[in-house]
Amino acid sequence: MAVMPLFLLVAGSAAVAGLARRTPVPAPLLLVTAGLAASYIPGIPDYTLDPHIVLPLVLPPLLHTAALDSSYLDLRANLRPVALLSVGYVLFATLVVGGVAYLVIPGLPLTAALVLGAVVAPPDAVAATAIARRLGLPHRITTILQGESLFNDATAITAYKVLLAAALGAGATWGDGIKEFAVASLGGIGIGVVLMVPLHWLRVRLRESALLENTLSLLIPFFAYAAAEQLHASGVLAVVVVGLYLGHRSWQVDFETRLQEEAVWKVVSFVLESAVFALIGLQLRVVLRGLGEFGAVQALWYAALMFLAVVLARFVWVFPATYLPRALSARIRTREPDTNWKAPVVVGWAGMRGVVSLAIAFSLPVTVPGGGSFPARNLVLFLTFTTVIATLVIQGLTLPPLIRALKLPGRPDPQRETLAEAQAQNEASRAAEERLEELLRDERNALPGPLADRLRTIMERRRNSVWERLGAVNEVTGESADETYRRLAREMIDAERRVFVKLRDAGRIDDEMLRTLLRRLDLEEATAYREEAS
Repeated sequence: MAVMPLFLLVAGSAAVAGLARRTPVPAPLLLVTAGLAASYIPGIPDYTLDPHIVLPLVLPPLLHTAALDSSYLDLRANLRPVALLSVGYVLFATLVVGGVAYLVIPGLPLTAALVLGAVVAPPDAVAATAIARRLGLPHRITTILQGESLFNDATAITAYKVLLAAALGAGATWGDGIKEFAVASLGGIGIGVVLMVPLHWLRVRLRESALLENTLSLLIPFFAYAAAEQLHASGVLAVVVVGLYLGHRSWQVDFETRLQEEAVWKVVSFVLESAVFALIGLQLRVVLRGLGEFGAVQALWYAALMFLAVVLARFVWVFPATYLPRALSARIRTREPDTNWKAPVVVGWAGMRGVVSLAIAFSLPVTVPGGGSFPARNLVLFLTFTTVIATLVIQGLTLPPLIRALKLPGRPDPQRETLAEAQAQNEASRAAEERLEELLRDERNALPGPLADRLRTIMERRRNSVWERLGAVNEVTGESADETYRRLAREMIDAERRVFVKLRDAGRIDDEMLRTLLRRLDLEEATAYREEAS
């Protein structure tokens, strides 16, 4: 892709994503719609989804970012539903959609139909989890959707490779397919396990250089993906395993690294997700141009059937997968007493497809061994595109009103969460105060009285700030005492900042000293902002 079209894609998608924050429409839906409209604007270049770029260069950082933000403990606690969706459902959807395609599309070989099933099987939960967080869905549902999106791509890509080999006449048997699936899955997990400890060790040892640590952080997902793929294992699983481990152990790296890393990955995720959803919409012209011998009415009929098959297959899988384990295990019934029909309805309707399906579809070979064309390749591309668009638009737009109509219990009461936070902070502050007094008894740590008192005051302030959120609010401003404190602190910091700039402009300090002084204020202001955001 040339530099100018790439710049236009990134700039345009970022602008639309920014605009989406001012509207009630989720950003992925607005980006796809903008891409659809832009695909027919005169002068807009063709943006063809290249699987050799999307899979090794776009997918790893997106998966890595999601894994860093995920909770290993929550995923472990919900391992059963996540596995049933990310592995069981993807394979089930492959068979169902492939079977429907084989029955309704004349002349389509079964192997090619199953390839189509594998292509459209994995949901992309980026849009679903964004909606879930915005509407305050129960934490468990959000965790399950996010966990599914982390692992289901590996299942779909591996199933696709096995079925494609059969479609190309490579002589693969069901036994060979199961063996390849097991090797790719277990190999990806194994490579992730092998890499995660030394990579974390290296990150910890580089704590003197936050820039070097974050450079390593940017390279890790690509390295893990490439290493696994080189050994014919699942690069997706390797990236996810490494990301989950590094996120779980992030508290062991330097604070400056964590601050920079969070900012860096937020930018990377924002740019890539925006560009990816815009790219989905921009494929319309490319896909329609290659539809070839299939008529528009006929192709749209097939598209409607594929959409229905995808949606119904998910519900057919989700409800038994929710209730059968409970019926068979008293332990599960005890551990999950609040499961009702509303949660599976939301999970079932949240099966939106995304860029991975399109990237896999575009990787289909044009010809088969012997020189013939791949059966109905253009139709497979079209059906993949329409399934992605239909699920994003229809399910994406109706998911928020569905969630509101079902009146699912939201997240825990904010007061209870604040109370739990205050209790945790109280225990941590007590330990810090005991450690401070222990250190001050050592002559090597002697401090003037005012400085020692300042450390005690900071600790007391941190402990009290959470409790103050539970207190009464100011009747005039509507602020709690803690919020007023943070606002005044920011005003004081801003006053200091203006003085430093005036001193630089008057020549009393140079730019290097100004940057040093401003960085200290920036860190203090960042602390106040993060406390307020929490």
